[in-house]
Amino acid sequence: MSPKSKRVAILTGGGDCPGLNAVIRGLVRRLKPEGYTLLGLLDGWEGLLMNKTMELDFRSVSGILNVGGTILGTSRTNVLKDETTIKKAFEQFKALDLDALVAIGGEGTLYVTNELFKRGMPVVGVPKTIDNDINATDFTFGFNTAVEVATQAIDRIHTTAESHKRVMVVEVMGRHAGWIAAYSGIAGGADVILMPEHVLSFKEICAKLEKRFQRGKKFSIIVVAEGARFEKDGEEISVAKSRTDAFGRPQLGGIGQTLANMIEDTIHIESRVTVIGHVQRGGTPTAQDRILASQLASGAADLILEEKFGQMSALRGTKIVSVPLSDATAKLKTVSEDIQKLVENFSE
Repeated sequence: MSPKSKRVAILTGGGDCPGLNAVIRGLVRRLKPEGYTLLGLLDGWEGLLMNKTMELDFRSVSGILNVGGTILGTSRTNVLKDETTIKKAFEQFKALDLDALVAIGGEGTLYVTNELFKRGMPVVGVPKTIDNDINATDFTFGFNTAVEVATQAIDRIHTTAESHKRVMVVEVMGRHAGWIAAYSGIAGGADVILMPEHVLSFKEICAKLEKRFQRGKKFSIIVVAEGARFEKDGEEISVAKSRTDAFGRPQLGGIGQTLANMIEDTIHIESRVTVIGHVQRGGTPTAQDRILASQLASGAADLILEEKFGQMSALRGTKIVSVPLSDATAKLKTVSEDIQKLVENFSE
């Protein structure tokens, strides 16, 4: 009697991200030849709770390397909502006859993954977020694509800003970390860059803009992360909507418009806003993100083969290593001091 094929489930959780399909493909291409049966859980953790699955084989992952989004779908379902939901997750894991689960996601998904591991579920994580804010890995796939999209937008906005002699505010994603704002702002030659890590005063922002106008530069580009704040008259100004996700996090967006309105009212320079929004995380991943996603998938497959559960594949320098999920979720990775210094050096 031949031994039972080991069964591994794969899910993608949280926001979609360029490179997710490359990870799914990489896991299948590594584990299928080793005799594993691969099962895709549809719509994130909801797929586990509701028994929504699809078989993953060479045919189902053929041609998806360069495709954005995720063939498995995603959601922000919170498995840790209560003990009943957690119990159901373990019951469904057993009912599906699974030997392990690979969760591809950001800080929310990986936090849930680690909590389930601590309760006994054999899991492996793959870091995913365009925000690049997951601890214990140098970069996450999706970030490079988001920066490229934002930089191209800034390049295009330069011409209309100069033509109309305006201040153009470009709002990019970044809830708690300003990596996209920093990288795209530096690459796009922004004059002011606002990040959650460093609070500028409104007076400083206006002084930078007025200095440019005095030098004959009759336009300016400001790049602002959606989670950025600035200070005015001793009060921190930020924008968050009343709606929250399944993890209680408020939806962000609108800080760019608030800043543009205040600039017009205070120093009387015409200002306009461009919110890049979901364009940053949609569409085709860059070559760099496809490669990184494939590398992280290979690292996760090694963890499955070696049964090193409770671990996440991560990039350190040029090498893929494994790190405990507890390290990855211990804190958010904010913009480093050297990059913050670079922002200061290359903005007005």
